[in-house]
Amino acid sequence: MHRLAAQPDAAVAFVFEDVDHHLAPGQPESHLGYLRLRAAMTAAVTPHSAAGEAPHARNAVLCAVGDVGRLPGWFHLEDPRVAALHIGPPDPSERRLWLSWLLHDFNGAHESSRADLEALVGATDGMLGWDIESLTRTSRMRKAPLRKPDKLLELHRLNVSVDPWTQLDRETVAGAAEALGSRVVGQPVAVNAVAAALQSAFVGVDFGSSGTARPRGAFFFVGPTGVGKTELAKAVAELMFGDESAYARFDMSEYQQSHAAERLAGAPPGYIGHEQGGELTRRVQERPFSVLLFDEIEKAHPKVLDKFLQILEDGRLTDGRGQTAYFSQCLIIFTSNTGADQVRSLLEERDRLSYPLLEAHFTRAVEEKFRDIGRPEIYGRLKPGVVVFDMLRPEHVARIADRLLGQLAESVRERHRVELVPDTDTLHPWITERMSDPAHQAYGGRQIRNELELVRSAVVGHLLVNRPEPGSRIRVGLGADGRPWVTADGAGPFAGEGSVRS
Repeated sequence: MHRLAAQPDAAVAFVFEDVDHHLAPGQPESHLGYLRLRAAMTAAVTPHSAAGEAPHARNAVLCAVGDVGRLPGWFHLEDPRVAALHIGPPDPSERRLWLSWLLHDFNGAHESSRADLEALVGATDGMLGWDIESLTRTSRMRKAPLRKPDKLLELHRLNVSVDPWTQLDRETVAGAAEALGSRVVGQPVAVNAVAAALQSAFVGVDFGSSGTARPRGAFFFVGPTGVGKTELAKAVAELMFGDESAYARFDMSEYQQSHAAERLAGAPPGYIGHEQGGELTRRVQERPFSVLLFDEIEKAHPKVLDKFLQILEDGRLTDGRGQTAYFSQCLIIFTSNTGADQVRSLLEERDRLSYPLLEAHFTRAVEEKFRDIGRPEIYGRLKPGVVVFDMLRPEHVARIADRLLGQLAESVRERHRVELVPDTDTLHPWITERMSDPAHQAYGGRQIRNELELVRSAVVGHLLVNRPEPGSRIRVGLGADGRPWVTADGAGPFAGEGSVRS
């Protein structure tokens, strides 16, 4: 190869493919191979048969590589006789030419117009040549006509034959508000907003097709802590997938550093770990039909927020490997506690804080937060999906307590096969009175759970000391002195250690 490239008698050209794989970096035998290859590249001359005006091309030695970062730096740098040429995806003129050759292979090509072809040229921006050619097979196999490029590309990218949203049970979607409301107590505004988004995604009717690449729904849940923001995301996942753990949760407190954006979309090429992709992009590529929860979004670094703006606007994100994740089938939920610190002082100033006042407070707090961090455009994009959660009202305390006590009873039944019966006549007034304190109200449902720890401890003490027979029943309640009691049905109250009375 070196002798032929260095002789002027005949014009020759060599093309070596996948050099970075054949000559693996770090291998002793690869070093000699790169030396010989560089010698051939630098010793190439211009053939005598070159015609036309000077300067004339030399006998070229071309190396095609997937990642120039895998090559030794001395091999291709600091030598004017060696040039690195980046070959990117086809530009519009190349895509137009390629699609015109393939036009008759598309489904419904005879019904398409020049405008349909131009629409597909624009829609295939960023796609590689072989990927463009495979569109013809998708069009035929999925019966997607050329005149609907958005639908064709969605079927091709997501590799689905039917829209998964249409596979949801119609009656379940129609009754989404009732189903979600049974899980999330006292939040009719939030529940109705999410139910409406699910129904809209199911029906699939919108203003034109310009927004088909965007997520099916994007919400920004804001409000006091412990009022059901994360619980509503779990309820949506259970409604859609039948499993509340089927949603993906990202804790934004873990993304406070500037380099955290690389965790979502993957490190750039040449950096350690870039071949693994990002946590978010990998999840969506594996499960494009997803509920994504980004908890406490206000704690994320501004560079991470920029990634979310791209997702909300374009509906896609490209990882460090060059693979694109599409969010058009996703439901995205952001949660934030911005403004929650002032709820306690607001409660102390007024006997009753109405929902309109609470809504105005949190809306203003969120807008100021995004303005302070220099990202008002993100709030502008999220504003239609901002949902302010109401604070925990006294009339909802007993229902939430009943849910927690029901979970406690289910745990006792599964573990010990014993029926636990809460005495609501004593428990309801007690928990309602405890939650009337503004300091407790500020923590929402989490504080109810904390208060009921007293009851749980009494039940644990009774089970530990008395060892009730499987199939028996026990009751738990509170005495006038505020101390819990546990008793077997038909027996006197159990006198245990510490947290129970006789």
